[in-house]
Amino acid sequence: MKTLIKNVDIVTLDEKGTVIRGGAIAIDGARIVAVGKAPVEFVPDTTIDGANHVAVPGFFNAHCHASMSLVRGYAEDLPLDRWFNERVWVAESALGPEEVRAGAQLAACEMIRSGTVAFNDHYFYMDHVAEVVEASGMRASLTWCQFGLGAGKEVGADLEGALAFAERWNGKADGRIRAMLGPHSPYVCPPAFLREIAALAKERGLGLHIHLAESEDQVSRSLATHGVTPARLLEETGVLDVPTIAAHALYLSDDDVAILARHGTTVAYCPITYMKLAMGPGDVPRLLRAGVNVALGTDGPASNNDMDMKEAVRFLPLLQKLARRDAEVIAGDASLRIATQAGARAMGFSEAGMLEAGRPADLVLFDFDKPHLMPRHDLVANLVHAAKGSDVSHVFVAGKLLYANGTILTLDEEKIRAEAERAAFRMVSRDLTVLREYQS
Repeated sequence: MKTLIKNVDIVTLDEKGTVIRGGAIAIDGARIVAVGKAPVEFVPDTTIDGANHVAVPGFFNAHCHASMSLVRGYAEDLPLDRWFNERVWVAESALGPEEVRAGAQLAACEMIRSGTVAFNDHYFYMDHVAEVVEASGMRASLTWCQFGLGAGKEVGADLEGALAFAERWNGKADGRIRAMLGPHSPYVCPPAFLREIAALAKERGLGLHIHLAESEDQVSRSLATHGVTPARLLEETGVLDVPTIAAHALYLSDDDVAILARHGTTVAYCPITYMKLAMGPGDVPRLLRAGVNVALGTDGPASNNDMDMKEAVRFLPLLQKLARRDAEVIAGDASLRIATQAGARAMGFSEAGMLEAGRPADLVLFDFDKPHLMPRHDLVANLVHAAKGSDVSHVFVAGKLLYANGTILTLDEEKIRAEAERAAFRMVSRDLTVLREYQS
């Protein structure tokens, strides 16, 4: 299938930050064959008129819990410890495969509509999420969360089951699915379990996806219990010896930052969750200066309330500018690059995140024919600070059109919305228990 997008403004995010006005993008199969001007010999099967639209690489959501869409609005106005203990880890006691599938389908619809082409999910019953990804046409890195607390305390599968899932799905859906192993965190998982899962990941050639240093209390407890910070504990247990995505990492010493940089660890930053749960802003410029790959995520809809990466693109620089009292940090297209290229690298799709010939055709079009996107002095500034996820008009993944002008082409959105609502209310109406306890 050959597609030509003509008369479109293009934010390439290439090394030079090239912006092209009124250009063309030629797509042949899964890849871009030309940006700026289509080859004379290129004969498209489909042509899209991109007048008053801006093309940009699609977003890679580097950390989320997609099926938490079923508890959107269920855990409101609570600090982190009560958020876990009174709502989230209670609701999850009623979680089953049907709920995970319904939640993942709802999240996929939301993400596609707002320009996300890939997501890095850390949750349970992941075979069902993989099937949703396969049907949707999206890319994903999928992780079956493990707590390492012994028999009967995992959700849906123990470590052996999580390994079996990874073997079934890694590289499937025409290479659109990657699988990782997922210890929940160093504040939940015992060090012996962290060593075990790290050794297995290294043996099987898999990456790890984990939560890290979300609060000052977690750091204090780690120092008191283990004599080292959470980041140092991950290094000592071998977790960082394989490609690792560490979600949050808000409370780091200079030594911790050096550890993450030395091991090539990615930090997945989720600014809206940090504001809502009053967790703290972290220090993204310090991580970037040290050479840490910082990617962007939404986290789950239980803490963010939506999975709109475009909103996260805006709040990343705003939160850091406020926290650092420095209007110059995370400037220009930096937030867009963090939301695209950095996440793509972390999730195993390193060719994506840039619009140039030879790259995967993972891109979105924003409809700029809107009052809030005029005048067009600076297309990058308008994308970062003015555009909304609802301005997305088209989404391509591997050259396939998933979304066009308000319609998702790969999923039955109307049916999914109805099923998700029923599944959510059914889930929280069951007899709920405390699945585990978060200790602050």
